Amino acid sequence: MSDFNWFKGNIHCHTTMSDGDADPEVAVDWYQNHGYDFLVVSDHNHLTLLDYQATENLNMILIPGEEVTSSVGIDSIPVHINAIGIDRLVEAANCDTVLESLQTNIDRILDAGGLVSINHPNFKWALTPEIIISSTGANMLEVFNGHPKTNTIGTEEKLSAEQIWDEVLTSGQKIFGAATDDTHNYYDFTPNHSNPGRGWLNVKAKNLTSEEIINSLKNGDFYSSTGIILNRIDINQNGIEIEIEKQPFVEYQTTFVGESGKVLEKCFGTNPKYIFQTEKSYVRATISDSNGFKAWIQPVHFNENT
Repeated sequence: MSDFNWFKGNIHCHTTMSDGDADPEVAVDWYQNHGYDFLVVSDHNHLTLLDYQATENLNMILIPGEEVTSSVGIDSIPVHINAIGIDRLVEAANCDTVLESLQTNIDRILDAGGLVSINHPNFKWALTPEIIISSTGANMLEVFNGHPKTNTIGTEEKLSAEQIWDEVLTSGQKIFGAATDDTHNYYDFTPNHSNPGRGWLNVKAKNLTSEEIINSLKNGDFYSSTGIILNRIDINQNGIEIEIEKQPFVEYQTTFVGESGKVLEKCFGTNPKYIFQTEKSYVRATISDSNGFKAWIQPVHFNENT
């Protein structure tokens, strides 16, 4: 029997306490009713705390959070980062430059005891790889964001969020890839609304407690998904082996990626494997299926002594 479990959660959603269209209780109900195990309500510059968990029959845990939200300059360049597991409200800093605002807010979140997730880097094309590389202290970077206006997939001339992740990893920075909903709309479900259920994390932990979930997020013991389920991720000194939960009539492709986003190998089927070669930076994997859903496993880092 396995000594760990997979717990499904979302770390980015909004309520009427900022710019969402549903009360916090409605948001929490949606996630609990759809099989989520944990939730971070991340209202803009507001720490939404609910007694709901203590007073109701809630099987899902709530982790305190906030989307620390700044704007820079006359163009109001957005700098949005999530604070996860904080012990108090974090006051957003609006500094003279994007990098200064980003770093100051990261530092304030860390001082409040939280983990830092850099949100939707391509929202209004605010955060370049160079800016993120110049910052320190972030734990996660959104490689998928479910809001329809965050330019997640980029263009031929603009990097996707996933490509930005590779640039940051290639610089030597260790940061994990997150998929999130960024939910704002709980009632009207259309492609032009920011609805729940589009991107989530599956976290590996022994028990469903805030402390264990946060520790697993901190250590990268999770994968991110928009619809693909992974039953097993085995990593040892020789390589990576993944077990994908097969859905009827669905095909799967796994792309193993290394330094600078170089494709190292492509595998098909539900049991992809990669044997380490002479990598000096990192190896990660993106799993895609024939319906357009994806999953991302966290990078394995190497050094000269590996």
